Amino acid sequence: MLLDDERLDYLLAEDLRIIQSPSVFSFSLDAVLLARFAYVPLKRGTIVDLCTGNGAIPLFLSARTESRIIGVELQERLAHMARRSVAYNELEGQIDIIEGDVKDMPKQLGFEKYDVVTCNPPYFPAHELSDKNISEHMAIARHELHLTLDEAVLSASQLLKQGGKVAFVHRSGRLIDLIAAMRANRLEPKRIRLVYPKAGKEANTLLIEGIKDGKPDLKILPPLIVYGDNGEYTEEVRELLYGNQ
Repeated sequence: MLLDDERLDYLLAEDLRIIQSPSVFSFSLDAVLLARFAYVPLKRGTIVDLCTGNGAIPLFLSARTESRIIGVELQERLAHMARRSVAYNELEGQIDIIEGDVKDMPKQLGFEKYDVVTCNPPYFPAHELSDKNISEHMAIARHELHLTLDEAVLSASQLLKQGGKVAFVHRSGRLIDLIAAMRANRLEPKRIRLVYPKAGKEANTLLIEGIKDGKPDLKILPPLIVYGDNGEYTEEVRELLYGNQ
């Protein structure tokens, strides 16, 4: 079941397992934060997760909802990892992994059919790709080589029903770009939460949720602090990762 340097990791809070690889792809804390931040219906509707990587966000979401979840991943190797993780957890009846280009998904899956879209897109412009030692898989996942922020937002909007919700995680420095792209594509920002590595430091990550054709009314949520003064995860982050253990 496992290939090359793959390993089977625990998702402790969800009591699930996931296939990861240090040389191909491993999910980050951002995936956990997005999966917990996003609104999801308890039972009805369908959720689409764009840029799904090795399927971490669909797995996290499966513990919060009985709704159908579709994960979309461009890279064949990552999609294969995601499918095997779904099968290992016996979630084939709830989660489908589709290998394909995010830009093609509205035409392939259908326009304005979905209740929720989540997306952890590539963060860095292609011209910032300076690490020659990074693998091709990680380069595509992290840098806008095949998908720009504007393209991700457009596809999310085209997939969503009117009144549907979208949630993104991104670098805090792209906040204005993200809001501009959302509003240009009928996605009204409704909730923002900034993530800080430590108290007293600048935010480095943002979580944002919007509603398609929603009315303007933005809520700024309390900050999320990742590490305490002792260098360990804060109680909130520890609970997100490990549950109430």
